[in-house]
Amino acid sequence: MAEQADDALALPPALVTGEAVELEVRPAGLLSRVLALALDVVVQLVLLVGGFVVVAVATDGADDATLAATGLSLSVLVLVVLPVAWETLTRGRSPGKAAAGLRVVRDDGGPVRARQALVRALAGVGELWLTGGSVAAIASLVSARGKRVGDQLAGTVVVRDRLPRPRPQALPQAPELAAWARSADVGMVPGRLAVAARTALGRADRLHPASRARLLGSLAAEVSALVAPPPPPGTPPERLLAAVLAERRERDTARAQRERARRDALHEQARRLTGL
Repeated sequence: MAEQADDALALPPALVTGEAVELEVRPAGLLSRVLALALDVVVQLVLLVGGFVVVAVATDGADDATLAATGLSLSVLVLVVLPVAWETLTRGRSPGKAAAGLRVVRDDGGPVRARQALVRALAGVGELWLTGGSVAAIASLVSARGKRVGDQLAGTVVVRDRLPRPRPQALPQAPELAAWARSADVGMVPGRLAVAARTALGRADRLHPASRARLLGSLAAEVSALVAPPPPPGTPPERLLAAVLAERRERDTARAQRERARRDALHEQARRLTGL
């Protein structure tokens, strides 16, 4: 029984969603990342060369300063702005990554935002374009999760996108604590502690009563110390953990819905602009 309790407390180093579901994702291999990068580079080079040709024709006879400023602006647009737009609007899938079945996600498994995409793009100018990809290759080889420098700075990781979705176990509900949980700050509960709590609740019926009480009590004490206001006095540990996990799930779902609505609005706006 002690071994079962230790297993429930194990905290695996994996991506975790806001509802304490461990994501079964695998970091992308170096070869697949190189393939995706090569496809993206081809697209960018075509756009860059085409843009320079258009600029050369449009600014025929312009002075050197104008040509230099125009060329710099075009380079920034293709090498920085375009990758940021790709990853932000497609939730981490550039043309190359989409073809290779890859996606960029945050370290917690969530979709990348504009600031993370911007950090990746700015770092990519140095580690990909200025050094021919050598810095990115070395960083990916020494990283356990295949992260290049841009991923380390942005807190992101490239993963395989074509994988089955996680199937969370059904957990006990605590409706009597719903009002408290909605007003409580549960954001300080780390994902790894939430995974331990979810695992313990899922295995509680198979534990010896003494081990179950000790394990759930220990986890509930850790969670109680991180939420504010504290739970009502005398709250059973199992009900407390169920209420916190349910509230995390609700907030994660609401956040995902807001992001989806914002993305749909951006897509609709882009569609209208391109239709003009």
